[in-house]
Amino acid sequence: MNKVFFNAAEAIFDIADNNIIMLGGFGLNGIPENCITALVTKGIKNLTCISNNAGVDDFGLGLLLKTKQIKKMMSSYVGENAEFERQLLSGEFQHFLLLPDMELKLQLEKRKENSTERCI
Repeated sequence: MNKVFFNAAEAIFDIADNNIIMLGGFGLNGIPENCITALVTKGIKNLTCISNNAGVDDFGLGLLLKTKQIKKMMSSYVGENAEFERQLLSGEFQHFLLLPDMELKLQLEKRKENSTERCI
């Protein structure tokens, strides 16, 4: 499998509704911002996102939250994202799991061997 893509739209070609995706970066540094924008443009729905943070209102995962494309979230930090807080408190998430960084790492290691999850 060739993992080199010329743009973000090509890189997310096989991500579909109801997929589980892991997003790299720490805080807002090193996040796949172009891939997140491509996911928003593609309109993929009901994503389960695994990331160490929930972005901010207009950047990172905040873009997917604003368009209500995330239904489940596993994170170690929710940050200062007002839209995330609103959706969480109103019960719009099907599932939300907040874990310390090390516990998030351990949970991911447990799932790794039988995983079909995609990391972007």
